[in-house]
Amino acid sequence: MKHMFKGCYTAIITPMKKNYKIDYEGLRSLVEFQVGQGVSGILAVGTTGESPTLTWNEHIKVIKKVYDFCGGKCLTIGGTGSNNTKESIDGTRLVSEYGVKCVLLVDPYYNGPSSLEIRREYIEPIAHKFPDVQIIPYVIPGRTGTQLLPQDLAILHSRFDNVNAVKEATGNLENMRLTRRLCGEEFDILSGDDDKTFEMMKDPLIKASGVISVVSNVAPGPIQKFVNSALSGNMADFESLNSILKPLFSIVTVKTEEDTPFGLAQHRARNPLPYKTLMNLLGMPSGPCRQPLGKMTRKGFEVVLNVARTVYEKTPEIFNPVEDFFDVDLSKRLYEEKYWRGLFYD
Repeated sequence: MKHMFKGCYTAIITPMKKNYKIDYEGLRSLVEFQVGQGVSGILAVGTTGESPTLTWNEHIKVIKKVYDFCGGKCLTIGGTGSNNTKESIDGTRLVSEYGVKCVLLVDPYYNGPSSLEIRREYIEPIAHKFPDVQIIPYVIPGRTGTQLLPQDLAILHSRFDNVNAVKEATGNLENMRLTRRLCGEEFDILSGDDDKTFEMMKDPLIKASGVISVVSNVAPGPIQKFVNSALSGNMADFESLNSILKPLFSIVTVKTEEDTPFGLAQHRARNPLPYKTLMNLLGMPSGPCRQPLGKMTRKGFEVVLNVARTVYEKTPEIFNPVEDFFDVDLSKRLYEEKYWRGLFYD
């Protein structure tokens, strides 16, 4: 099959109420914003959607809700991956019966199967049971502690008509080049790291087809345009948009050095915390992260705030759709401290 997955696919956040219950009306609003901005698809309940802290019933319900809210206007990808194959089979069955025809399977985390085991004991059984569901393996060793290797991915692609893409978040360009070489020209490599998309799409030995993006939660139109410019060969626009969007790429993870009574300590706020913080700041449905994620430090929040101000002041067109759709005034929200209360640790 020739290039089924091209474009920007938003790894949508799961908005929460103050009591940490899922805000389904907020989710509807976020999905409608994404659809209106023309994204290629939406990933429900990935890492960005706080999959580790949703119950399995919530997991399935969010995927079904996103599918309903999309209304067939773009692709819904269900995050049904797990470190328990039976759980993934059950989840894939439930969402596929509802109508979802594409799922993302993250490498099994913590229990650490080998690449051979990931292929034989995880992806193969699911691909075999659901031949009408497209399977996208998600390779992110920095979070899972294991990795589906290009060789096993190529075996899967050669044996199953429904394994035609990978979400690639190894950060290893040589691994990506090997994937392209072994899986062939028509296989889709999707960037799993916003800050790597430019290099992955520009590299002739990788030729990524697009991105499953965190940043597109706040800038879906620009990220779709960014990806489409590369796909159409408009490299001038591609490079220009990369420069414009680079500040937003830089805050998917925010690193700071924090004072403690025992000296300085390195602190890293990881996805989805920085983007939930940004979305709260912008006035979009977001709410808190579920524990054990918490809040940003004051230093970390200031990094996010400064990036938001920079984008707003230098390229206001990036955030104009947010202002229009969510009826917010960023000239106030980004400069008046009352809008920031509770977004960082005291």
